[in-house]
Amino acid sequence: MKKYIFLISLLITSFSFQSCDDMLDQYPKDKVSPETFFSTENELKLYTNSLLFLFPATSLYTEGADNIVKQGLEDEIAGIRDASTGSGWTWTNLRKVNFFLDNSYKCPDAKVRAKYDGIARFFRAYFYFDMVKRFGDVPWYSHVFGETDQEQLYKKRDSRILVMDSMLVDINYAIANLGTTKKLNEVTKWTALALKSRFCLFEGTYRKYHGISGWEKFIDESISASEALVAGKAYSIYTTGGKEVAYRDLFASINANAQEVITARGYSAELQIFHNCNYYTLTSSYGQPGLEKQLIESYLMADGSRFTDIKDYDKMFYADEMKNRDPRLYQTVRGPGYTRVNSTTPEVPQFGYTVTGYQPIKYVCAKEYDMYNKNENDLIIYRYAEVLLNLAEAKAEKGTLTQGDIDITIKLLRDRVGMPNLNMAEANAKPDPFMEAQYPLVSGANKGVILEIRRERRVELVMENLRYYDMMRWKAGKQFERQFKGIYIPGPGFYDMDGDGKNDLCIHEKGKKPSDLQGASQVLEIGTNIILEKGNYGNIVINPNIKKKWNENRDYLFPIPITEVIMNPDLAQNPGWEM
Repeated sequence: MKKYIFLISLLITSFSFQSCDDMLDQYPKDKVSPETFFSTENELKLYTNSLLFLFPATSLYTEGADNIVKQGLEDEIAGIRDASTGSGWTWTNLRKVNFFLDNSYKCPDAKVRAKYDGIARFFRAYFYFDMVKRFGDVPWYSHVFGETDQEQLYKKRDSRILVMDSMLVDINYAIANLGTTKKLNEVTKWTALALKSRFCLFEGTYRKYHGISGWEKFIDESISASEALVAGKAYSIYTTGGKEVAYRDLFASINANAQEVITARGYSAELQIFHNCNYYTLTSSYGQPGLEKQLIESYLMADGSRFTDIKDYDKMFYADEMKNRDPRLYQTVRGPGYTRVNSTTPEVPQFGYTVTGYQPIKYVCAKEYDMYNKNENDLIIYRYAEVLLNLAEAKAEKGTLTQGDIDITIKLLRDRVGMPNLNMAEANAKPDPFMEAQYPLVSGANKGVILEIRRERRVELVMENLRYYDMMRWKAGKQFERQFKGIYIPGPGFYDMDGDGKNDLCIHEKGKKPSDLQGASQVLEIGTNIILEKGNYGNIVINPNIKKKWNENRDYLFPIPITEVIMNPDLAQNPGWEM
């Protein structure tokens, strides 16, 4: 059972932290004070358990970059953000971490203290990773300070070099002092290695593609962390159920699978702690999320060949383009013959729930969880598959990747779904033009295999809240300007979505709805329910009236909220966001 949740709830009730987003929050005088706390292992454990809430919740499956499209667009994708409405410059969580580290010395057991300091320092690195991704240079604070400390309150931003090096010190301390026993809902050495693998790959590739020195160091650190996790042999790829369901079940399982999952955020019906994934994908209330056309086109054929090498691939109707593809496609989106978990009734995509026609099923459980806020399946924070992808990508970028490396990384992911292995020599000999157009900055001898690893990452990790910052580190933000699309509609008429010989869909022009729907359960009017790229035929287009604009000299960082710059002019605004 996920007992830790109950302990966290008790802790938060006891501490009653103030909600102010200010580094100067003072510890509540009428609550448990540091003078009488932090002296035993149980007290250190109670406090550090509360830090688990720093992990994201529903954002894990609601990503909205260019993988998942909705009725509306996030500001950073639509290009409408500005410094006056900027957000994210929030330090409350850091203060909670530093408050612990400033007081844990009261525990006399040095070994115990080192363990829980390791958890806190993990979360400090975790916090700063989010801040650097968003803002670049940020102030580094390693202690809580008071309202009279003007030097700290109005300090300048520290360089990302100092911040990232400080994060390395913290995460290495965590790795050295945390235990190796696998615990899904706690921070372990394996969690720390996974975080290091992730943030060092981010920093190394961000520096490489943005022309910042020192990228090799972080690539090497990512490789070492990933290799240490692989060498630990604590995790492997989950394959139970076979190639047709294993990938799907990894995310739909009520309890996270400890074979592959390193760390998960726990949910429980017993404790009335839920999330909303089923309802999110099965209602019109949350923007009708759907996978975007380019992502669908990225999936290979089942024999490992490129879908986009097929003549007129971009004009195939849904039932045809779904045939003989990478099985992860059918386990991520409703495909022909799709049935719900614990059901044998085929179901086709519902256009009332998805704007693209590619209705996501990742994380979706049995029908009993379809009501609002009823999901109790754990949400994955770190899993072994990502670490393998990190390792392959880092070595490819460094120029040290071998076919042997692919055989212990990418091959394992493809083996899960019965896909052929990636051949490094073939990929480099003939890079995919479809992928080249998306990532024009990739060059060198490993160009082809880097592109294929990026394909693999996009397919394997979709809806895991990683895509936006992958695009930031690869300096690929211009891709967000393209028109987002859904399925291809050849024109008005009746359509069999799943190839069972029965009509599922009727498409008609305005004022021309057929009197006989010929059994079609869904009826869409062109120009009202859907907009087609060529007028009365073509791909469904999403938000065609939003003219997206990506500023290459500005938009890879968010603006610091103008109110913060006014209060502390020494912060200085990020380039291009000055008002």
